[in-house]
Amino acid sequence: MHNLRVEDTYFPSNKHLRLKDKLFDLSKPKVMGIINCTPDSFYSKSRYNSDLETLNKVERLINEGIDIIDIGGYSSRPGAKEISVEEEISRVLSPIISIKKEFGNIPLSIDTFRAEVARISLENGTDIINDISAWEIEPELLDIISHYKCPYILMHMKGIPKTMQQNTNYENILSSIISFFSKKLQILKEHGMYDVVLDPGFGFGKTLEQNYEILNKMEQLKMLGKPILAGVSRKSMIYNKLNSDSSNSLNGTSILNTIAILKGASILRVHDVKEAKEVINLLNF
Repeated sequence: MHNLRVEDTYFPSNKHLRLKDKLFDLSKPKVMGIINCTPDSFYSKSRYNSDLETLNKVERLINEGIDIIDIGGYSSRPGAKEISVEEEISRVLSPIISIKKEFGNIPLSIDTFRAEVARISLENGTDIINDISAWEIEPELLDIISHYKCPYILMHMKGIPKTMQQNTNYENILSSIISFFSKKLQILKEHGMYDVVLDPGFGFGKTLEQNYEILNKMEQLKMLGKPILAGVSRKSMIYNKLNSDSSNSLNGTSILNTIAILKGASILRVHDVKEAKEVINLLNF
């Protein structure tokens, strides 16, 4: 009997991702938990500075029901300090190796826009590339992801993290994002890349009002036929509207995550896994 491979079997592209030789089911929304190996992430409780500390955090997140771990070594908050490629690699490589060794069954994503960081991460077991830049900062990244055929999170952003909030003019923001994604998806298709997740990029080159317009109309992105990731966790679109701060934004995060799921999000990228899983369970998924 012929043994079917994943590649030989059709699955709707908005309901599954191919992780190496396995299928990752997105018919029920999943939770991506954030591990920041940075000293300056905007939410201080997401920062982890040693392998032991990181492994303890991951174990706790697994107990809370995490579906994907997203690790990053470069802070992308507005005005963030730039660091070298070598520094970024030194921050993430050891935690990646440790996590894959101890918790190899949990899909691991690397949050980077740098080709060399992506390559080294993939060589050491990372499953997914989460790129805020859509390979516009380092075009070589496209070659890396197409070579490894790994799932790719494609995010919309204007400019670079340091300057992104200086250019927030859009004639129609949803139309602009859909056009941007359509062009990028065509390029990815030409490179044999089909396992793509769309992230509208809340807080990346958008005003407070634009962030909420995207959230409230996010179902329009479903026309592109790809899974949608929503990353609103503890962001300024919550605490600026409530005159608060990131440490007091959990309730707001849960409310916006609820809206995101109802608008079609398949993945929630969060700092607080337990609460995000509760949102999904209460919505009867």
